[in-house]
Amino acid sequence: MSEASEETEPASETEFLERYSMRVMTAGVTVAAVLALLVGGWLFPDTIVGTFADVISSENTLSAALRLSVPIAFAALGGIFSEKSGVINIGLEGLLIISAFTAIYVTEVTGGVWIGFGGGVLASTLLALLFAIVTIEFRADQIIAGLAVWLIALGLAPFASQVIYGGPNTPTVPTPGAISVPVLADIPFFGALFSASPSVYLLFVAVGLSWYVFERTTFGRWVRASGENPKALDTAGVSVARVRYAAVLLSGVLAGMGGSALSLDLGQFTGNGPTMVNGKGFIAIVAYLFGNYNPIGAFLSTMLFAGLDAMQTVLQLQGIGIPRQLIRITPFVVVIIVLALVGRTRIPEAAGEHYESGEE
Repeated sequence: MSEASEETEPASETEFLERYSMRVMTAGVTVAAVLALLVGGWLFPDTIVGTFADVISSENTLSAALRLSVPIAFAALGGIFSEKSGVINIGLEGLLIISAFTAIYVTEVTGGVWIGFGGGVLASTLLALLFAIVTIEFRADQIIAGLAVWLIALGLAPFASQVIYGGPNTPTVPTPGAISVPVLADIPFFGALFSASPSVYLLFVAVGLSWYVFERTTFGRWVRASGENPKALDTAGVSVARVRYAAVLLSGVLAGMGGSALSLDLGQFTGNGPTMVNGKGFIAIVAYLFGNYNPIGAFLSTMLFAGLDAMQTVLQLQGIGIPRQLIRITPFVVVIIVLALVGRTRIPEAAGEHYESGEE
Protein backbone atom coordinates (compact mmCIF):
# COMPACT_ATOMS: atom_id res chain seq x y z
CA MET A 1 0.00 0.00 0.00
CA SER A 2 1.37 3.44 -0.91
CA GLU A 3 2.07 6.20 1.63
CA ALA A 4 -0.73 8.27 0.09
CA SER A 5 -3.22 5.46 0.69
CA GLU A 6 -1.97 5.00 4.25
CA GLU A 7 -2.46 8.72 4.93
CA THR A 8 -5.88 8.88 3.27
CA GLU A 9 -7.51 5.98 5.11
CA PRO A 10 -6.92 7.29 8.68
CA ALA A 11 -8.08 10.75 7.57
CA SER A 12 -11.28 9.33 6.10
CA GLU A 13 -11.86 7.26 9.24
CA THR A 14 -11.34 10.34 11.41
CA GLU A 15 -13.82 12.37 9.35
CA PHE A 16 -16.38 9.59 9.60
CA LEU A 17 -15.98 9.37 13.38
CA GLU A 18 -16.35 13.15 13.67
CA ARG A 19 -19.58 13.14 11.64
CA TYR A 20 -20.92 10.11 13.53
CA SER A 21 -20.03 11.65 16.91
CA MET A 22 -21.81 14.88 15.99
CA ARG A 23 -25.00 13.00 15.13
CA VAL A 24 -24.82 10.91 18.30
CA MET A 25 -24.23 14.04 20.37
CA THR A 26 -27.15 15.85 18.71
CA ALA A 27 -29.44 12.87 19.29
CA GLY A 28 -28.28 12.64 22.89
CA VAL A 29 -28.88 16.32 23.56
CA THR A 30 -32.36 16.05 21.98
CA VAL A 31 -33.33 13.05 24.12
CA ALA A 32 -31.91 14.68 27.25
CA ALA A 33 -33.85 17.90 26.56
CA VAL A 34 -37.12 15.99 26.08
CA LEU A 35 -36.58 13.99 29.28
CA ALA A 36 -35.74 17.18 31.20
CA LEU A 37 -38.93 18.81 29.97
CA LEU A 38 -41.03 15.79 30.94
CA VAL A 39 -39.51 15.66 34.43
CA GLY A 40 -39.87 19.42 34.82
CA GLY A 41 -43.50 19.22 33.72
CA TRP A 42 -44.18 16.49 36.29
CA LEU A 43 -42.57 18.58 39.07
CA PHE A 44 -44.12 21.91 38.03
CA PRO A 45 -47.37 21.11 36.20
CA ASP A 46 -48.83 24.63 36.38
CA THR A 47 -45.90 26.36 34.73
CA ILE A 48 -44.86 26.91 31.11
CA VAL A 49 -42.60 23.86 31.49
CA GLY A 50 -45.68 21.82 32.43
CA THR A 51 -47.46 23.08 29.32
CA PHE A 52 -44.55 22.03 27.11
CA ALA A 53 -44.45 18.62 28.79
CA ASP A 54 -48.17 18.10 28.22
CA VAL A 55 -47.81 18.94 24.54
CA ILE A 56 -44.80 16.65 24.07
CA SER A 57 -46.48 13.70 25.79
CA SER A 58 -49.81 14.14 24.01
CA GLU A 59 -50.94 11.37 21.67
CA ASN A 60 -52.37 14.08 19.41
CA THR A 61 -48.89 15.55 19.00
CA LEU A 62 -47.45 12.20 17.89
CA SER A 63 -50.39 11.68 15.53
CA ALA A 64 -49.88 15.14 13.98
CA ALA A 65 -46.12 14.57 13.73
CA LEU A 66 -46.64 11.33 11.82
CA ARG A 67 -49.06 13.02 9.43
CA LEU A 68 -46.74 15.98 8.86
CA SER A 69 -43.73 13.73 8.32
CA VAL A 70 -45.27 11.79 5.41
CA PRO A 71 -44.53 14.13 2.46
CA ILE A 72 -41.12 15.13 3.81
CA ALA A 73 -39.97 11.58 4.54
CA PHE A 74 -41.16 10.20 1.20
CA ALA A 75 -39.33 13.01 -0.62
CA ALA A 76 -36.22 12.39 1.50
CA LEU A 77 -36.21 8.71 0.54
CA GLY A 78 -36.46 9.71 -3.11
CA GLY A 79 -33.62 12.18 -2.69
CA ILE A 80 -31.41 9.47 -1.19
CA PHE A 81 -31.89 7.15 -4.19
CA SER A 82 -31.17 9.92 -6.67
CA GLU A 83 -28.18 11.47 -4.95
CA LYS A 84 -26.53 8.19 -3.99
CA SER A 85 -26.61 7.28 -7.68
CA GLY A 86 -24.73 10.50 -8.49
CA VAL A 87 -27.66 12.72 -9.55
CA ILE A 88 -28.41 15.64 -7.23
CA ASN A 89 -32.16 16.22 -7.33
CA ILE A 90 -33.10 19.48 -5.64
CA GLY A 91 -36.36 19.47 -7.59
CA LEU A 92 -38.07 17.36 -4.90
CA GLU A 93 -40.25 20.34 -4.04
CA GLY A 94 -41.54 20.42 -7.61
CA LEU A 95 -42.27 16.70 -7.60
CA LEU A 96 -44.32 17.12 -4.43
CA ILE A 97 -46.27 20.02 -5.93
CA ILE A 98 -47.15 18.36 -9.22
CA SER A 99 -48.18 15.09 -7.54
CA ALA A 100 -50.26 16.90 -4.92
CA PHE A 101 -52.32 18.69 -7.58
CA THR A 102 -52.63 15.72 -9.93
CA ALA A 103 -53.80 13.42 -7.13
CA ILE A 104 -56.69 15.76 -6.32
CA TYR A 105 -57.57 16.30 -9.98
CA VAL A 106 -57.64 12.59 -10.84
CA THR A 107 -59.59 11.80 -7.68
CA GLU A 108 -62.15 14.50 -8.53
CA VAL A 109 -62.51 13.20 -12.10
CA THR A 110 -62.65 9.48 -11.34
CA GLY A 111 -64.09 9.48 -7.83
CA GLY A 112 -61.43 7.00 -6.70
CA VAL A 113 -59.01 8.10 -3.98
CA TRP A 114 -56.47 5.40 -4.76
CA ILE A 115 -56.75 6.07 -8.50
CA GLY A 116 -55.98 9.69 -7.69
CA PHE A 117 -53.03 8.57 -5.56
CA GLY A 118 -51.68 6.60 -8.51
CA GLY A 119 -52.25 9.55 -10.83
CA GLY A 120 -50.17 11.78 -8.58
CA VAL A 121 -47.36 9.24 -8.47
CA LEU A 122 -47.43 8.92 -12.26
CA ALA A 123 -47.25 12.71 -12.76
CA SER A 124 -44.27 12.98 -10.41
CA THR A 125 -42.52 10.05 -12.12
CA LEU A 126 -42.97 11.60 -15.57
CA LEU A 127 -41.52 14.90 -14.36
CA ALA A 128 -38.62 12.99 -12.79
CA LEU A 129 -38.11 11.21 -16.12
CA LEU A 130 -37.87 14.58 -17.87
CA PHE A 131 -35.30 15.66 -15.28
CA ALA A 132 -33.35 12.43 -15.81
CA ILE A 133 -33.28 12.82 -19.59
CA VAL A 134 -32.06 16.40 -19.34
CA THR A 135 -29.34 15.65 -16.80
CA ILE A 136 -28.20 12.16 -17.82
CA GLU A 137 -28.76 12.11 -21.57
CA PHE A 138 -28.07 15.78 -22.33
CA ARG A 139 -25.67 16.36 -19.40
CA ALA A 140 -27.36 19.54 -18.17
CA ASP A 141 -26.30 21.07 -14.88
CA GLN A 142 -28.16 19.09 -12.21
CA ILE A 143 -28.72 22.02 -9.85
CA ILE A 144 -30.16 24.25 -12.56
CA ALA A 145 -32.32 21.41 -13.90
CA GLY A 146 -33.61 20.70 -10.39
CA LEU A 147 -34.52 24.35 -9.90
CA ALA A 148 -36.29 24.25 -13.25
CA VAL A 149 -38.37 21.25 -12.12
CA TRP A 150 -39.40 23.16 -9.00
CA LEU A 151 -40.28 26.34 -10.88
CA ILE A 152 -42.20 24.47 -13.59
CA ALA A 153 -44.33 22.69 -11.01
CA LEU A 154 -44.73 25.85 -8.92
CA GLY A 155 -46.19 27.65 -11.91
CA LEU A 156 -47.96 24.78 -13.67
CA ALA A 157 -50.00 23.32 -10.79
CA PRO A 158 -51.70 26.59 -9.66
CA PHE A 159 -52.17 27.59 -13.32
CA ALA A 160 -53.87 24.28 -14.13
CA SER A 161 -56.07 24.70 -11.07
CA GLN A 162 -56.96 28.22 -12.19
CA VAL A 163 -57.91 26.99 -15.67
CA ILE A 164 -59.87 23.96 -14.47
CA TYR A 165 -61.47 25.23 -11.27
CA GLY A 166 -61.31 28.99 -11.64
CA GLY A 167 -58.90 29.48 -8.75
CA PRO A 168 -55.56 28.30 -7.34
CA ASN A 169 -57.33 26.05 -4.83
CA THR A 170 -59.17 22.91 -5.91
CA PRO A 171 -62.53 21.74 -4.55
CA THR A 172 -62.45 19.16 -1.77
CA VAL A 173 -62.49 15.43 -2.51
CA PRO A 174 -63.01 12.35 -0.32
CA THR A 175 -60.07 11.45 1.92
CA PRO A 176 -58.83 7.96 2.84
CA GLY A 177 -60.04 7.00 6.30
CA ALA A 178 -57.70 6.19 9.16
CA ILE A 179 -56.80 2.56 9.82
CA SER A 180 -56.92 1.50 13.46
CA VAL A 181 -55.41 -1.68 14.85
CA PRO A 182 -57.63 -3.07 17.61
CA VAL A 183 -56.15 -3.04 21.13
CA LEU A 184 -52.85 -1.49 19.98
CA ALA A 185 -54.61 1.76 19.06
CA ASP A 186 -55.68 2.10 22.71
CA ILE A 187 -52.11 2.16 24.06
CA PRO A 188 -51.41 5.57 25.70
CA PHE A 189 -49.34 7.88 23.48
CA PHE A 190 -47.96 5.13 21.21
CA GLY A 191 -51.48 4.24 20.14
CA ALA A 192 -51.09 6.98 17.53
CA LEU A 193 -48.76 4.62 15.66
CA PHE A 194 -51.63 2.17 15.24
CA SER A 195 -54.43 4.58 14.34
CA ALA A 196 -53.29 6.59 11.37
CA SER A 197 -53.82 7.37 7.71
CA PRO A 198 -52.86 4.63 5.21
CA SER A 199 -50.07 6.94 4.00
CA VAL A 200 -48.35 6.63 7.39
CA TYR A 201 -48.28 2.84 7.11
CA LEU A 202 -47.06 3.13 3.52
CA LEU A 203 -44.25 5.34 4.80
CA PHE A 204 -43.19 2.74 7.37
CA VAL A 205 -43.06 0.12 4.61
CA ALA A 206 -41.15 2.46 2.26
CA VAL A 207 -38.51 3.25 4.90
CA GLY A 208 -37.95 -0.45 5.63
CA LEU A 209 -37.83 -1.43 1.97
CA SER A 210 -35.47 1.43 1.08
CA TRP A 211 -33.07 0.38 3.82
CA TYR A 212 -33.27 -3.23 2.64
CA VAL A 213 -32.61 -2.26 -0.98
CA PHE A 214 -29.47 -0.31 -0.07
CA GLU A 215 -28.08 -2.79 2.42
CA ARG A 216 -29.13 -6.18 1.06
CA THR A 217 -29.63 -6.04 -2.71
CA THR A 218 -27.46 -5.93 -5.80
CA PHE A 219 -29.35 -2.91 -7.11
CA GLY A 220 -28.54 -1.03 -3.91
CA ARG A 221 -24.85 -1.77 -4.38
CA TRP A 222 -25.08 -0.57 -7.98
CA VAL A 223 -26.69 2.69 -6.86
CA ARG A 224 -23.96 3.29 -4.30
CA ALA A 225 -21.24 2.45 -6.84
CA SER A 226 -22.82 4.77 -9.42
CA GLY A 227 -22.48 7.66 -7.00
CA GLU A 228 -19.10 6.77 -5.58
CA ASN A 229 -17.13 5.20 -8.44
CA PRO A 230 -19.09 5.02 -11.71
CA LYS A 231 -16.04 3.91 -13.68
CA ALA A 232 -15.69 0.79 -11.53
CA LEU A 233 -19.39 0.03 -12.06
CA ASP A 234 -18.98 0.53 -15.81
CA THR A 235 -15.92 -1.73 -15.84
CA ALA A 236 -17.98 -4.43 -14.13
CA GLY A 237 -20.35 -4.34 -17.12
CA VAL A 238 -23.23 -2.45 -15.48
CA SER A 239 -24.66 0.57 -17.29
CA VAL A 240 -24.18 3.66 -15.13
CA ALA A 241 -26.80 5.55 -17.13
CA ARG A 242 -29.44 2.86 -16.57
CA VAL A 243 -28.75 2.73 -12.84
CA ARG A 244 -29.04 6.50 -12.61
CA TYR A 245 -32.24 6.54 -14.66
CA ALA A 246 -33.73 3.92 -12.34
CA ALA A 247 -32.67 5.82 -9.22
CA VAL A 248 -34.08 9.15 -10.45
CA LEU A 249 -37.35 7.48 -11.47
CA LEU A 250 -37.55 5.94 -8.00
CA SER A 251 -37.12 9.41 -6.54
CA GLY A 252 -40.09 10.47 -8.66
CA VAL A 253 -42.20 7.55 -7.44
CA LEU A 254 -41.40 8.15 -3.78
CA ALA A 255 -41.82 11.93 -3.94
CA GLY A 256 -45.07 11.35 -5.83
CA MET A 257 -46.32 9.17 -3.00
CA GLY A 258 -45.50 11.94 -0.54
CA GLY A 259 -47.17 14.69 -2.57
CA SER A 260 -50.27 12.60 -3.25
CA ALA A 261 -50.60 11.70 0.41
CA LEU A 262 -50.19 15.35 1.41
CA SER A 263 -53.14 16.60 -0.62
CA LEU A 264 -55.38 13.53 -0.34
CA ASP A 265 -55.08 13.38 3.45
CA LEU A 266 -56.40 16.96 3.50
CA GLY A 267 -58.78 16.45 0.58
CA GLN A 268 -57.69 19.56 -1.32
CA PHE A 269 -54.81 21.15 -3.20
CA THR A 270 -53.95 24.71 -2.12
CA GLY A 271 -51.99 26.63 -4.75
CA ASN A 272 -51.62 30.03 -3.10
CA GLY A 273 -48.10 31.40 -2.63
CA PRO A 274 -45.56 28.58 -2.31
CA THR A 275 -48.52 26.14 -2.47
CA MET A 276 -49.47 23.74 0.28
CA VAL A 277 -46.09 22.02 -0.11
CA ASN A 278 -44.47 25.15 1.36
CA GLY A 279 -40.82 24.09 1.36
CA LYS A 280 -41.26 20.46 2.41
CA GLY A 281 -39.11 19.28 -0.50
CA PHE A 282 -36.21 21.42 0.70
CA ILE A 283 -36.70 20.24 4.29
CA ALA A 284 -36.46 16.70 2.88
CA ILE A 285 -32.97 17.48 1.56
CA VAL A 286 -31.92 18.57 5.05
CA ALA A 287 -33.47 15.40 6.48
CA TYR A 288 -31.49 12.96 4.36
CA LEU A 289 -28.28 14.94 4.80
CA PHE A 290 -28.71 14.86 8.57
CA GLY A 291 -29.63 11.18 8.31
CA ASN A 292 -26.37 10.62 6.40
CA TYR A 293 -28.15 9.11 3.36
CA ASN A 294 -29.64 6.37 5.52
CA PRO A 295 -33.42 5.84 5.06
CA ILE A 296 -33.98 5.21 8.77
CA GLY A 297 -31.85 8.20 9.75
CA ALA A 298 -33.73 10.39 7.27
CA PHE A 299 -37.06 9.27 8.73
CA LEU A 300 -35.94 10.05 12.29
CA SER A 301 -34.67 13.45 11.17
CA THR A 302 -38.01 14.11 9.53
CA MET A 303 -39.83 13.16 12.73
CA LEU A 304 -37.74 15.72 14.62
CA PHE A 305 -38.88 18.53 12.34
CA ALA A 306 -42.47 17.24 12.11
CA GLY A 307 -42.67 16.89 15.88
CA LEU A 308 -41.57 20.49 16.36
CA ASP A 309 -44.03 21.60 13.70
CA ALA A 310 -46.86 19.75 15.44
CA MET A 311 -45.87 21.24 18.78
CA GLN A 312 -45.75 24.81 17.51
CA THR A 313 -49.26 24.46 16.10
CA VAL A 314 -50.61 23.40 19.50
CA LEU A 315 -48.56 25.94 21.45
CA GLN A 316 -49.94 28.80 19.38
CA LEU A 317 -53.36 27.99 20.86
CA GLN A 318 -52.14 27.64 24.45
CA GLY A 319 -51.55 31.31 25.22
CA ILE A 320 -48.22 30.67 26.94
CA GLY A 321 -46.99 34.26 26.69
CA ILE A 322 -44.58 33.72 23.78
CA PRO A 323 -45.40 35.58 20.55
CA ARG A 324 -47.00 33.30 17.98
CA GLN A 325 -44.59 34.50 15.30
CA LEU A 326 -41.66 33.27 17.40
CA ILE A 327 -43.32 29.90 18.03
CA ARG A 328 -44.16 29.50 14.33
CA ILE A 329 -40.55 29.82 13.17
CA THR A 330 -39.14 27.37 15.73
CA PRO A 331 -39.04 24.32 13.38
CA PHE A 332 -37.22 26.32 10.71
CA VAL A 333 -34.67 27.65 13.22
CA VAL A 334 -33.97 24.04 14.16
CA VAL A 335 -33.46 23.22 10.47
CA ILE A 336 -30.85 25.99 10.21
CA ILE A 337 -29.08 24.62 13.28
CA VAL A 338 -29.17 21.11 11.79
CA LEU A 339 -27.68 22.43 8.55
CA ALA A 340 -24.82 23.94 10.54
CA LEU A 341 -24.26 20.68 12.41
CA VAL A 342 -24.17 18.51 9.29
CA GLY A 343 -22.05 20.84 7.22
CA ARG A 344 -19.35 18.14 7.08
CA THR A 345 -21.63 15.41 5.72
CA ARG A 346 -19.80 13.65 2.91
CA ILE A 347 -21.84 13.49 -0.26
CA PRO A 348 -21.17 10.69 -2.78
CA GLU A 349 -17.88 11.24 -4.62
CA ALA A 350 -19.44 11.45 -8.09
CA ALA A 351 -22.60 13.32 -7.11
CA GLY A 352 -23.30 16.07 -9.64
CA GLU A 353 -20.77 14.69 -12.13
CA HIS A 354 -21.70 13.40 -15.58
CA TYR A 355 -20.42 10.05 -16.78
CA GLU A 356 -20.27 8.39 -20.17
CA SER A 357 -19.30 4.80 -20.74
CA GLY A 358 -15.67 4.49 -21.71
CA GLU A 359 -14.53 7.70 -20.02
CA GLU A 360 -11.03 7.62 -18.69
